[in-house]
Amino acid sequence: MTNSEIQNLLIKLRNEIQDSQLDAETRRLMRDLDSDIHNLLGPEKAEVETASVLKRAREIEADFESDHPTTVNILREVIEALARMGI
Repeated sequence: MTNSEIQNLLIKLRNEIQDSQLDAETRRLMRDLDSDIHNLLGPEKAEVETASVLKRAREIEADFESDHPTTVNILREVIEALARMGI
């Protein structure tokens, strides 16, 4: 999967989050995760540690499992795409 395909998944995820009834803290966690993933995909790979980003993504995925199935499916696609890219 290419960076642009992951970017498209992130856009889908952002749109889904906007449409979901999430508390402020969860929205902040998702914004932070989105930003860190963008940094991972960027040319300089920033200061973000890959393992930390994937761990947080999986934790959020587990929290969303029952209450936000559409959101978790998109997040799962992002996680799997990053793993296939070796990120």
